[in-house]
Amino acid sequence: MLTHLDSQGRANMVDVTEKAVTFREAVAEARVRMRPETLQMIVSGGHPKGDVFAVARIAGIQAAKKTSDLIPLCHPLMLTSVKVELSAEGVDAVRIQARCKLSGQTGVEMEALTAASVAALTIYDMCKAVDRGMIIENVRLLEKLGGKSGHYQAGEA
Repeated sequence: MLTHLDSQGRANMVDVTEKAVTFREAVAEARVRMRPETLQMIVSGGHPKGDVFAVARIAGIQAAKKTSDLIPLCHPLMLTSVKVELSAEGVDAVRIQARCKLSGQTGVEMEALTAASVAALTIYDMCKAVDRGMIIENVRLLEKLGGKSGHYQAGEA
């Protein structure tokens, strides 16, 4: 059953009024593939716009906090923690991992996915002048804890 549809098939925000407040956590990831020279420029700190990872990290954190403004049926949440980690992966990719936490009545999967996505878009934005062929890929939920549906962990991509 799709929870964002009412009995007539119309979109609606899920009513979480009666749900218990519990600890919730979600982890999402994204990757940005690029030319090896682009990754080297980022890692060496040679980008003329500054520290690409630092800017993408802040963008991801900010995006998590604004998720309900971007996704129409998401509840505004009082996040208690947002962490965005970026690392070089091999010679041609950046891996982004976003972790969101709270104690609340609904999960934080969308916030973690939004954080990872916007961090990836920020890398693209900062590096597009030197590498327009970058590919954002594998945006996915890795893990979800808490709530009625319990623990979810993704398999290998």
